[in-house]
Amino acid sequence: MAKMKRTVVVASAMVALTACAPAGYDGSNSGAAEPVAVAAAEPTVTADPEASAEPGASASPGAEAETDAPLPDGVELTASLTGKKFPRMGSAVVNQDGFILYRFDRDTNDPPSSNCVDQCAEVWPPALTDGNPQLKGVSDDAVGTITREDGTRQITLDGWPLYTYIGDKKAGQWKGQGVGGTWFVVNPDGSKNLECLPKGTPKAVAPPSKTKSDSSDSDYTY
Repeated sequence: MAKMKRTVVVASAMVALTACAPAGYDGSNSGAAEPVAVAAAEPTVTADPEASAEPGASASPGAEAETDAPLPDGVELTASLTGKKFPRMGSAVVNQDGFILYRFDRDTNDPPSSNCVDQCAEVWPPALTDGNPQLKGVSDDAVGTITREDGTRQITLDGWPLYTYIGDKKAGQWKGQGVGGTWFVVNPDGSKNLECLPKGTPKAVAPPSKTKSDSSDSDYTY
């Protein structure tokens, strides 16, 4: 198996048809992470036969895991990356729990670097790894890691750091799509999925560390 590429860096800090958005999505409402009552079912993830690689495909960066910093409380490693097809959305990458992965326009991929820290990372949890995620429908040549400022390792795809979104409450949702005009569902090759953007520019949900009293007056663009 090919070894995962590892680049050590220190982190620094279309409007489309509404029908494309996941059921329950309201892009004009910053609190739209909670689904509203709808009759349509949430889009479900189905395997993409054309994008799938051999089931045993994996990536390994070598014997460096012992130097990784301890995981933050409540944070789990991203054990797998899988290329999938979505109704209305097209291609995307999901983790082992079926949650969509995103990329951030304020990051860089050459060199790979994350600019989502502190409260941003509360809203967009980095996809952390021990260096051995299982891959299916994602090329191991495109997968790498960066070392974040806290010493944890984050998965990259074509150099772009990957994240989940706390506004996605269950597998198969993509409520982070287009948030702030800078967050996008990631394709299996690391490019942005622009096939199905919400109407307008949605805002991110408030960081968990913010109280109700001070979150209502803030505009979360990360």
